[in-house]
Amino acid sequence: MTLIWQGSKALFAIPDYKLPNISQIVEAFFRQTPQGPTWWILLYNAAYTALEAVTGFTIGAVVGFLFAVLFIQAPFARRGLMPFVIASQTIPIIAIAPAIVVGLGRLGAPPWVSKSAIAAYLTFFPVTINSLRGLEAVSQDALLLMKSYAATNNQIFWKLRLPNSAPYVFTALKISATASVIGAIIGELPVGSKYGIGVQIVIGSQYNTFNPGYLWATIITAAILGILFYGAVALVERRVVKWRRE
Repeated sequence: MTLIWQGSKALFAIPDYKLPNISQIVEAFFRQTPQGPTWWILLYNAAYTALEAVTGFTIGAVVGFLFAVLFIQAPFARRGLMPFVIASQTIPIIAIAPAIVVGLGRLGAPPWVSKSAIAAYLTFFPVTINSLRGLEAVSQDALLLMKSYAATNNQIFWKLRLPNSAPYVFTALKISATASVIGAIIGELPVGSKYGIGVQIVIGSQYNTFNPGYLWATIITAAILGILFYGAVALVERRVVKWRRE
């Protein structure tokens, strides 16, 4: 990796402000500042972004799954609401993020709430679609068998549809886990945010010419945060869906 990185700089004559040396990025992590070492500043801001992302991820996942349950139990609700669910994802998040941040701020909500709302917005759609697909993808033979035993809709849901949907739900959750981090970071970009990896990315981009390593340090921190979110969901999946593999 180091050879490819440094070789690309030499081969294409890439300046440091576009692609710094790996040593510059490592040095940026451990550089001392008035607030402490850089790695501590990034860790603090990453924890703030993680709080926003976890809150948004949880809300978005619950709302998305409830939508899927509603659509499977009430087809008329699916016909009426599904077009709006799909249409909600056609709006560029970068366009509505400032409006959400400013709007919730004027209502007196804590600063992290607006970022969590954006994370929830990016989370609920994949969970809704994949959960609905999982709830529908049941064996017709198993469904007919349960109906032959006079099973109620609730019994079919809890004993057949819900267990069958688990792999689909966790696939959506893994996608949404990283999306929630992205949503939280996007919410931190508008002017006025004080904490978060998104704020540090903005600061790094402003001083990129003089300190290119810091911007890449913030980018790497954001990537690690997304990987940790994905890994946490994947770990829970291994515990919950173990029966499926067996």
